[in-house]
Amino acid sequence: MQTKQYFQESAQTKLDFIEKNQEKLEKVIQIIENALKNGNKLLIAWNGWSAADAQHWAAELIWRYKLERKSLPAIALTTDTSILTAIGNDYWYDEVFSKQVEWLWQKWDIFIWISTSWNSKNVIKAIKIAKEKWMITIWLTWKTWWKMNELLDYNLIVPSNNTPRIQECHMTIYHTICEVVENNLFKK
Repeated sequence: MQTKQYFQESAQTKLDFIEKNQEKLEKVIQIIENALKNGNKLLIAWNGWSAADAQHWAAELIWRYKLERKSLPAIALTTDTSILTAIGNDYWYDEVFSKQVEWLWQKWDIFIWISTSWNSKNVIKAIKIAKEKWMITIWLTWKTWWKMNELLDYNLIVPSNNTPRIQECHMTIYHTICEVVENNLFKK
């Protein structure tokens, strides 16, 4: 069995990420923290299995990560089946996130996309709407793609081609963001 190897790969991927991205991650944390301080919210979108991570992250901001505190505003754009199926049925699936961003946006809100793919039409449309509406855009991914780099304000790239290890690193990234933001805003 290679169980220890999986843990080693996961740990190494996370160490490789932070080695290359610590400054960027700290900047993203500061931007998220400032947005939340100023009454803005996070709109989080992911496709496929990662849609559950959008819910996970939003729940940790709204409910709590570790500290008993007031709620922080976050919306997972992947959770309302009526909205998702209405938009998918009446428009196209390509519109499921952009229509929500269009309806829910406020200037300087943050649109976050985390993915192990990079050409999702539904996310590209949402990012374009977010940029038109003066939202901050953040992307956690595994690969640089020129089209996305032109659209996004910040990207955090996990240096791996191994999808499970990338997803594990993404979880560590958003847990780190939750903990630092929560501590900075609420710890006495």
